[in-house]
Amino acid sequence: MSDNIYSIPLICFSHLRWDFVYQRPQHILSRFAASQPVFYFEEPLLNEQESYLEVSRREHNLTIVRPHLNVSSSCSEEEISETQRRLLDRWLFEEIGEQFILWYYTPMALLFSDHLQPRLLIYDCMDELSAFRFAPSHLKLMEHELLRRADLVFTGGFSLFESRKNSSQNIFLFPSSVDKKHFHCARSISDEPEDQAVIRGPKAGYAGVIDERLDVKLLYEMATLSPQWSFIMIGPVVKINPEILPKSNNIFYLGKKSYHDLPAYMSGWRFGLLPFALNESTQFISPTKTPEYLAAGLQVISTPIKDVIDTYANKELIRIGRTGDEFSSILNQSTDELVDAAWAKKVDAFIEQNSWDATWKKMNDLMLRAFQNKSVKIKHYEV
Repeated sequence: MSDNIYSIPLICFSHLRWDFVYQRPQHILSRFAASQPVFYFEEPLLNEQESYLEVSRREHNLTIVRPHLNVSSSCSEEEISETQRRLLDRWLFEEIGEQFILWYYTPMALLFSDHLQPRLLIYDCMDELSAFRFAPSHLKLMEHELLRRADLVFTGGFSLFESRKNSSQNIFLFPSSVDKKHFHCARSISDEPEDQAVIRGPKAGYAGVIDERLDVKLLYEMATLSPQWSFIMIGPVVKINPEILPKSNNIFYLGKKSYHDLPAYMSGWRFGLLPFALNESTQFISPTKTPEYLAAGLQVISTPIKDVIDTYANKELIRIGRTGDEFSSILNQSTDELVDAAWAKKVDAFIEQNSWDATWKKMNDLMLRAFQNKSVKIKHYEV
């Protein structure tokens, strides 16, 4: 049995496709892959042909594994899980062996992996998945079991931490971080991408998934009250009917863009927007795009999301608006009223302290300590 954690494969079970939107899992796991084998299991695709694992090798030690299951959509959850369990067991026997670390983003993966005995089990809780549209009714029950089993629990925001801090002896807060170098270059890019360069007027933008968390009424009000502004919406539309999205001659839906290209788009914006609805699905969110906007040199306006207020607004890094009128009022203030040297200095100091590199190093340190003695509570860790 190896005592070298870096020789042991890390297997992640996620509800997100690796190539969907580049966010927390990609930032963290790509850094782990620089020092040890990482296997990223996506949710399965159902077919009526054969069951197999589609394996895609990426940079460094990263491998994406996508299960294809020979089951119909009418099959029960138990049948689907059992098929996936058999595939997983065979793959572990043939490719991995008996030593591995398990990393969970979705508690539902316990349905086919609860029999495994990892050297270390980590749950990185990045969202309140039970509040999302179409969430399984028993997701909370599955999460309770995952919290009980986990050697380490990480949370992606303070609200998530507060709601789970009594469910694990080793739970740690790791809010959204940022790749400063990647987004900071937006401040010096002079040429916008072609599909955005043709859009006239000052620009305010949103970059992220467009789903039930977006306040479509607020977006329409902003566009109506500020006709001189162009509102750029970047990201895939999921779980909602695209027909409900507001239509206006100053709202532009540019679709999904690569992570690599986001700074070029942000270089043409004056504001980064967080126009989230205030509902169950946004109660616990801590948007990764907030520090990304700031690193790009943008002013930021958000609806009053608790973690955004606590982490950013209370430090006077961003502005809060509750209505279309309040968003428009902030948009139309002069730049001198919003931006000064003291604000820029505070932003840069915050970004410097909240990098994904630093987050990974702290997570890695906790894993090393837990790996050496899983039964001991880590009494204090400064994050």
